[in-house]
Amino acid sequence: MLITVEQVEEAQQNIAPIALRTPLVGCPAGSAVDLYLKLENLQPIGSFKIRGAANVTALTPRARLERGLLTASAGNMAQGVAYCARRLGVPATIVAPDTAPATKIRAVERLGGRVIQVPFEQWWHVFETRTYPGVDATFIHAFDDLDVMAGNGTIALELLEDLPHMEAVVIPWGGGGLACGIASILRELAPQVRIYAAEIETAAPLAASLAAGEPRTVAYTPSFVDGIGSKMVFASMFERARGLLDGSIVVSLEAAAKAMRLVAERNRVIMEGASACAVAAALSGRAGTGKIVAIVSGGNIDLDKFASLVAPCAP
Repeated sequence: MLITVEQVEEAQQNIAPIALRTPLVGCPAGSAVDLYLKLENLQPIGSFKIRGAANVTALTPRARLERGLLTASAGNMAQGVAYCARRLGVPATIVAPDTAPATKIRAVERLGGRVIQVPFEQWWHVFETRTYPGVDATFIHAFDDLDVMAGNGTIALELLEDLPHMEAVVIPWGGGGLACGIASILRELAPQVRIYAAEIETAAPLAASLAAGEPRTVAYTPSFVDGIGSKMVFASMFERARGLLDGSIVVSLEAAAKAMRLVAERNRVIMEGASACAVAAALSGRAGTGKIVAIVSGGNIDLDKFASLVAPCAP
C-alpha cells in the first residue's frame, strides 16, 4: 500500500506546529549537474525524522500516547520520538544498536529519552516485532509505517512548490520510509521526475535486491555513514521501492567524504554521512543532468568526526 496526496496534505497540517518547512538552496558544484539541497538538517532535531514522528503522534489517541513511546533507531528517529514525547509529556524508550554514534545517543538523552543499546541482530528484531521485552508503549516504526511515510511525503509537496521543473531527486535509503514517502507523491503529481535512492558501498541492500528482483541480505560494515545502511531490506519496503524508484546509486566512502567537504565549503552546511551519499550520488552523473535535488536528510554527526572527514588530507 502507498500513501496518497490526501494523507500527505493532512500530514502537512499535523506537523506544522513542530516541523520546519526547510529551505531548498542551490549548491555551486561546478559540474554538469544543477544541484539543489533540501536542508532537512535544519529541523529541530537536525533530521527529517521529526516529520514522521510528529505525524504519527498527531494521529494517535491520547490514551495510547499516555503509555509512552517506543522506537528502534540508530539515532535520528530516536531523536524525533524523544522530541515529540517531551512535547507531549510522556516517556520515550529508544532501542539502539551498539554501533550507534555517541553524539546521537547523547542527543536523545538530552531530550529526555531512555536509551537501551543492544547488539545489531537484537535491534533489527525490534524492527520486525515492533516490541521490546518489559516496555509497554506505543511503537513508532522508523520507516515501515504509512503515517511516518506521509509525514516524510510532505517534503515532496515543498519541492514541487519550490522547484516544479526539477529533473531528478536523490534520496538516502535507510529503511526506505523517506524515499518511498517522497516518491509516492512525486509519482502521482510529477511522474516525469526521476527518483533515485542513494546507498553506501559498505551496506547497500536495496541495490542488490533490485538487481536480484527480490530482497537480499548483504554484508554490513559500520562506517561514518551511520544514518543509512543495513544488511537487508524489509520485503514490504522492497515492493514499494521497485514500483516507485528508478534505481539505487551506490557511492564510495571516499565520494561521500568529498561531498561532505564540498557542501561545507560551498554552502557552509554540516551534513551527516547519509546526506553526503545523496549529494555524491547526484554529482556522480548516474542520476542524469539538469536540476537535481539531493535530500540532505540530516546533520547529526560528531563534530570531531566531521572535521576529520572534511580536512584536506581526508580520503
